[in-house]
Amino acid sequence: MKPSIAAIVPMRHNSERVPGKNYRAFNGKPLFHHIVKNLLLVEAIGQVVIDTDSPTVMEYARQHFPQVLLLERPAHLRDGSIPMNDVLLNIIGQVQADFYLQTHSTNPLLSAETISRAVNLFLKHYPIYDSLFSVTRLQTRLWDQLARAVNHNPAILLRTQDLPPIYEENSCIYLFSKAILLERHNRVGHRPYLFEIAKEEALDIDEETDFLVAEMVHRIKYPNG
Repeated sequence: MKPSIAAIVPMRHNSERVPGKNYRAFNGKPLFHHIVKNLLLVEAIGQVVIDTDSPTVMEYARQHFPQVLLLERPAHLRDGSIPMNDVLLNIIGQVQADFYLQTHSTNPLLSAETISRAVNLFLKHYPIYDSLFSVTRLQTRLWDQLARAVNHNPAILLRTQDLPPIYEENSCIYLFSKAILLERHNRVGHRPYLFEIAKEEALDIDEETDFLVAEMVHRIKYPNG
């Protein structure tokens, strides 16, 4: 019997740097439409869950995604300073699954194919790896705030493509069990798998410029929305 997987998309009604970004029109549809649509295409995902305090998101989801489970976020978890792990603990207390996949509405270029690949890889190698999170490969010269080289020797000027890769957590995909989240208060377990995603697919909307760039790329890749 295949393990059950619930996909979680947490969304707040208000956002500070890009007002109303979760439901703002993005290539003709609310931003969150794109990730929810792709999650529903992933065969291994048995339940898609939206956790939100947004009446706008709830109304649209009821009309266009009736198969999605809507959870209204309680008042004490609505502030933007609340850690995401606390929000997730509230969700998994209401939704039973063997594993949970968490992503964001702000990753509109994340494809169903990539999500499927991450899930299948994780299930194939579990429990060797007890969790998975997505990363973006960086091969560039990095420095800390004290002007110390992080990943290269300044005296040896290697080409950037020859530098050993370093990985950025891109927040596109997290796969974890209830036990991991309860034990560690974290989505990342003791033995996580770093799942690499192409830079353009991992575009995340955090600021207004990100929104414009991601929408432009999305229009090129998906001209029909």
